Amino acid sequence: MSDSIAAGKDKTAFSKQITGKTMRDFVYIFASVFFTVYGQLVVKWRVGKAGVFPTTFSERIVFLKDLVLNPWIITGLAAGFLALLSWMTAMTKFELSYAYPFMSLAFVLVLLLSAIFFHEPVTVPKVLGVALVIAGIVVASRG
Repeated sequence: MSDSIAAGKDKTAFSKQITGKTMRDFVYIFASVFFTVYGQLVVKWRVGKAGVFPTTFSERIVFLKDLVLNPWIITGLAAGFLALLSWMTAMTKFELSYAYPFMSLAFVLVLLLSAIFFHEPVTVPKVLGVALVIAGIVVASRG
C-alpha cells in the first residue's frame, strides 16, 4: 500500500474518531469535570468550617484527622476517585490531546461557583483568564 493511501486512511480513521463521537462518549469527560469540581468545592467548604490551621504539630495532626474523617470530605475523596474512573473511561474514547483541554472547564466552574457559594471576588484578571481558557478549549477541540 502506498504511503499516500495509508496517510489518507489514517486521516479518515482520525476524523471518524473525533466526529463519530456520541454525546454518551462526552459524558465521561464532563463527569470527570463535575466530580473534580464537586470535590474541590466540598473540601473548601469543610476546611473553611474547620477554622485556622493550628500551629503545633499535635494540634495539626488532630485537625487533619478530623478533616479526613469528616463525611463531607469523604464524599469529596470519593468524587476524586469517580473523576479518575470517568477519566480513564474517557481515555478509551478520545485522544488525550483532544480530551484534556475540556478539563479546563473545571477552572471556569470553580471560579463561578466559588463566587456564588463562598463570595470570593471575581476580578477582571480572573474573568480574562477564564475567557482565555474558554478560547483555548474551543481552539483545541477543533484542532
